[in-house]
Amino acid sequence: MHIISNIALITINETLFVQLLSFLIFLFIINRIMFRPLQNVMNERVNYMDKVKMDTVDTIQELEDLTKKLKVQESEVKAQAFELKRELEESGSAKSAEIFASTRKEIDAIKEKTEMEINVQISEARKHIQEESEALAVNIMEKLLDRRLAQ
Repeated sequence: MHIISNIALITINETLFVQLLSFLIFLFIINRIMFRPLQNVMNERVNYMDKVKMDTVDTIQELEDLTKKLKVQESEVKAQAFELKRELEESGSAKSAEIFASTRKEIDAIKEKTEMEINVQISEARKHIQEESEALAVNIMEKLLDRRLAQ
């Protein structure tokens, strides 16, 4: 057995080529088994994240569009509600004026009827008072004159 004492770190001999070939085979295998699938997964993740970002941007844009549409619809509904309120108020005012006018007519009719009834009662009371005053006057005159008066 021959001992070679060499201070160099690498010796060039046949084992170097075998080790180099083994290392290249190891690199090829590790590349196939580990690095390529890992790079594929990383690329898929990047693509997925890009897709999620795009979907998020699209969703935010849709949300803004829907918000604008809702605001427009809200303002339209408010305008319609105010118009309907105004129409109802006008209708209510017209109805109240009609009711007030018909009530005033009824009051006037009742007032006229009552005045007629009162006038009739007053005329009847005047006739009755006239008759009583005549009878009383005759009675007073009879007592003052102390005789009967012919009627």
